[in-house]
This record gives sequence, structure tokens and C-alpha cells, in this order.
Amino acid sequence: MNNETYQRIDAITARVLAGETMTAGEGRWMIRLEDDYLPWLMAGADRIRKTFRGDEIEVCAISNVRSGNCSENCSFCAQSGHYKTAAPVYNYIPAEKLVEQAERARAWGASDFGVVSKGWGVRSTKEREQLREYFTALRDHSDIGRCASLGALDQETAVMLKAMGMENYHHNLECAESFFDQVCTTHTYQENIDTIRHARDAGLRVCAGGILGMGESLDQRVDLALTLRELGVESVPLNFLNPQGGTPFGDCEPMQPLDILKAIAVFRYLLPKAEIRIAGGRQFLGDLQAMIFMAGASGVMIGDYLTTQGRQVEDDLKMLEALKLRPRGDTQQRRAQQVQEHKIVWT
Repeated sequence: MNNETYQRIDAITARVLAGETMTAGEGRWMIRLEDDYLPWLMAGADRIRKTFRGDEIEVCAISNVRSGNCSENCSFCAQSGHYKTAAPVYNYIPAEKLVEQAERARAWGASDFGVVSKGWGVRSTKEREQLREYFTALRDHSDIGRCASLGALDQETAVMLKAMGMENYHHNLECAESFFDQVCTTHTYQENIDTIRHARDAGLRVCAGGILGMGESLDQRVDLALTLRELGVESVPLNFLNPQGGTPFGDCEPMQPLDILKAIAVFRYLLPKAEIRIAGGRQFLGDLQAMIFMAGASGVMIGDYLTTQGRQVEDDLKMLEALKLRPRGDTQQRRAQQVQEHKIVWT
């Protein structure tokens, strides 16, 4: 091991802690570091997390309200109608069931709850009315933050959803633009970027990240983080490919635990103030799951994912307790009220 490498990590850490920006070249150097340097790198990422995010962890959960036969051909997704998979197929779940799921997530300590629907955007009156019913029911029966992932948005639809009561919008870029044609050809990368901008312009909090381990290069992982930084995304979910039989990526090898931790740490250096939330695929960390926070993560999704089961919630809550990390608990509504009353200032 080389002392100059440790010194360079320390110098970059000090600059980021002082509010400066890590360069693209430094990110590409860092993600190539040998595993021997990972503990040092994680120590720096942990300091950055604690400085800018504190020891409160943002916990969220989702509901897959409509599943299967999706029109998009995303190569990782078991819900795509282009592939033969074992994913469940069903239409919109009842609003009462959605509220039950949201209240259960709130009891777990989740501050935000996502309504996730397959497809590419809100295209029909029936879809709009169903979403109106969902957001009205959530607003009337729960104080949990209301989030959604519905595919592409134009400006009019984003404004409409906000008026319905939606507070956050989730829309992943999935990967770097240079790799996107390997992931999906039924919509464009620019449509993804436009959706993020429309959501922000409508006054919604934006949540956007991607999936690592789909065959992208190390540089392309850094490029994804850089694009999210350029877009000013506040909340960044990181997923790690869980290969699904029947999809084009079904035979991919899952990422190795140390590669996952290194990627999280590099994202923290490149996005020091963002909420970095670890979601699907974290089971591939095995016994190292608790180390995501030491690598710089500041949030976690609990419960099940779209078509795969998540870790037992009780195990996640015990993990947070053992690490002396607290679910933040504040919902979007409470945070908005605090801002209005000048109790807190977001920068």
C-alpha cells in the first residue's frame, strides 16, 4: 500500500468537508482503488455523511400498486411485457390496502411512502382518477410523506400530481447516458432528465438514482453520480442489480460486497449533501449490510421491493439501533411546516 494514496484520499476528504467539489477525474481514480484502501475510503465517506447528513437515517417504503405487462423494455425489469418472467400481474390495488401498507411503514419509522406503478407516465383519465383516490386516501388517513414513481412526466402532469397531494417524485436515470442503450430502447435518456426537471419545476422533491452492476464500466458509475450532481438531485437511491430470470440481464453476476461499499463511498464523495438511500440488491452485501452507513449511506428502503422480497424489517430496525442511528421520522408535511415557521433552513 502506498502512503501517497492515503494522503490523496485525506486531501480530497478535507476539501469535500470544506464545501468544495470533488472532480470527475478524482472520482474515476477513487472508484479504481484497490480493496486494501477501502477502510480508509469509507472512513472519509463516513465523516462526510456525518457532517452533512448527521446520524438520522431517512427510511422509506414503497407499494407496487400495479404490476406486470409494462410497455417498456428495461433489460433489468421482470415487470416488462417484452420478457417472460415470473413477476406477478395485477391491476391497481384498492386504496384501503394502500393506506394499510402506508400506516405499517409509518409504524416502522418510515418518513416517506412511494406509490409505484408500472408503465410510462400518466396517460389516461382512469389513471389520473385512481391516483387522485390514492393521494386523497393517504392524505386523509396518514401523515407519511407521499411519493410516487409513475414513469415520464410532462410539466402539466407534474403540476397536476402536486395538486393531488403528491410531495416527492421518484424517477431513476438508471445508469450513465453512455450505457443507457444497453438498458432500454423504448424511451430516451433525455426523457428521464426532462422528467426530473419537470418534477422540480412543479415544486416536488426529486428522488433519482440508478442501478449498479448491470455491466456498466467503473467510469460510467461515476458518470451517473456526476449527472445527478449536475441536476441537483436531493435524494439518490442506489440499487444493485438483482438478476431476474427471463430478462436480458438475468444471467449477470451480482456485485461483490466490497465493490458495493466502494461505489456507495464514491457516490458520497461526489454527492456530499445528498440523501443517499440504499434500496434493492443490498442482500448481496450479506453480513456487511450494516457497513452501508459507514460507507456514506444516509437512508435505506425497508420492506419489500417491486417484485422481490426485502430484508425482514425487524432485522433492519435492530441494525439501526445497534449502530445508534435513528430513523429521522419527519414527514414531508412536517418538514414543510418547519421551513415555513423558520425552524430549519435547507441548503
